[in-house]
Formats: sequence, C-alpha cells, structure tokens
Amino acid sequence: MRRFSAVAAMVETAVAVVALVAAVPSVADAAPAGSGTPIVITEQGFDQIDILDATDAAFGAAKTLWTWKPTAANGFADLTTAWGLPDEAQLRHLGTQQYLLTTDSYGLAAVVSYPQGTGSYWAANVGASNNPHSAELLPDGNVAVTASNGGFVRVYTASQGNRSTTYAQFDLPGAHGVYYDPTTRLLWAVGNGDLVGLDVAGTPAAPTLGKVVDTPLPAGPTSYGHDVYPVRGNADRLWVTTVAGVFQYSLSAHTFTKDFAGQATIDRPDVKSIGDAPVTGQVVTSAIQPGNACPWCTDTVDLYRPQHALELHGGQIYKARWWLDPRP
Repeated sequence: MRRFSAVAAMVETAVAVVALVAAVPSVADAAPAGSGTPIVITEQGFDQIDILDATDAAFGAAKTLWTWKPTAANGFADLTTAWGLPDEAQLRHLGTQQYLLTTDSYGLAAVVSYPQGTGSYWAANVGASNNPHSAELLPDGNVAVTASNGGFVRVYTASQGNRSTTYAQFDLPGAHGVYYDPTTRLLWAVGNGDLVGLDVAGTPAAPTLGKVVDTPLPAGPTSYGHDVYPVRGNADRLWVTTVAGVFQYSLSAHTFTKDFAGQATIDRPDVKSIGDAPVTGQVVTSAIQPGNACPWCTDTVDLYRPQHALELHGGQIYKARWWLDPRP
C-alpha cells in the first residue's frame, strides 16, 4: 500500500461526504455470523475504525455502531501523531476481554479494549517509514506486527507492559497479513513472494522467531501477498490474497488451491482483505476500486455466497472484516 502525505490525507478528509454517527455497543454485538454480525472497516477518509451493521440501510446512511481513533481523551496522547491511515482492524480476546487490533501506516500498532475504547492493552509507534500493516494477539499476551516497507514480522513483548517496545524480529520482504493458527501453533505471515509459518518460542519476556514453513506464492517474488485469514469450517485452510488473485492454502499439504466454493466470483486481483462467516459461509472482501479518491481504497464492501454489495457513499475503505473473533 502506498501512503498519502499528511496534507493529502487532510484534503481527502475535507472533501469526503460521509457523516459517521457512533453509538457504543455492548460485547454482545460481536455475535456469530448468521445472526446479524456487523462489519468492521478501516475508513481512511476520516482516519478511523468503524463498525456497521451489514445492511444497505446502515452503509447507505453511514450509521456506525462503534467508531474509534486514538485521541488524548481515550488515552493515546503520546501516539496520536502515529495515526492517519488505518490499515487493519480485527477482533481478538484474552480471557473474557475483547480487543480491537489495529495498525496504521503512520506507525501505530495497538490493542484496544472493546467495547470500552479507552486506554490500551498495548500500543507502540512502529515507525511510519516501516508502514505497519497488520497485527495479531498471541496466546501468551504478546503482539505480532507486520510492516511492508520495513520488511519484517515482529513479536513485541506486550505481555510485559502496555508500552513495551522490546521485540523479536523475522525479516520478510513486503510483510503484510499475519495470523496465529492454534492448530499448527505457528504464526503465519505473507510477504511479496512467500507465505511463512513461524515458531514463536523463548519466553513472553524474551521471545524468539524461527521459520518452520516457507511456501513460495504462486506467482513467485512478484505475487505481492496481502491478506492471511482462517477459512471458517476448515481448520486445514487459510485464505491468502495477492495482487493476482485469491487462494486458499492447505496447512497440512503446504499447497495453494482455488478449489473453494464461489471461486469464480471471489477470485479477483487486488483484494485487500477477506474472510468468511462461520455459520452462513458468506464471504466479505474489500478490493481496490478504480477512481476512488484513495488509490488503494474502495467505497464498497463486497459479499459473496450470496453476492451483494454494501456501498458507503464517498467512503475510502481499505479493509473490511466480519466483526468476530476467528479463534475460540
């Protein structure tokens, strides 16, 4: 993903026509798909994370259930300058507490209590020059962060303090999506040309990262991998998106395939995020929309099986996900 300058970002914000209205939900809003699961988006026109009902009415009126960005009032006075182009939003939990995991191209990586939206379990400025792109909460309480320009996967010792900047690093050119799989107990990350499975060892205070699996992407070093996400209902599969298209990856066979249901419509270039609902199997994606004011964004969230488009008029959506935790 390329980055706007700060001035360009402010210009796009000024001309955007979306008026977003927030209403803080209860924890119950992160309900199983098939019973009204909302969608979370990274909205780069207004530089914020928004959760909306997955309905035409909600998207058409830009009516949010919950919205967040770092401010002094919500405990991020030291990190507001590291925010301006949010590029990740995921739901995770530790114990009974749910968290928003978010990253931003201006440098922020954060784990924020949901639905409280105040304070942070952990947050750090990873560096705007690195372009942090995704984050994952590990079982021991540490946090993995990928950075595309920095070309790395890091595990920060978040378990040791909410502003801990100690980390272990694995170099991965173009590192984008990251997901911890509880079955293989590996941290999976995709870069420009490879999908890697990393063993997180050591201790929570002194983690280490070691490569266990390295599978070249189908188009080689210029595949430019983007998202990694679990396939619901099939513990052996991951979704993997690249510039060229959408794949599923077998964790046991270490091979890519396109034999998934709905492939004819789901598989397309430049998909930035993907995931399917565990009950209905409906797939949600975001992909580059030609002509959008933000050249890597879209104003439309695409659903498949069944197929439908949710349009946020004037929106600059980078990623869209079902607002649910993919891990038990």
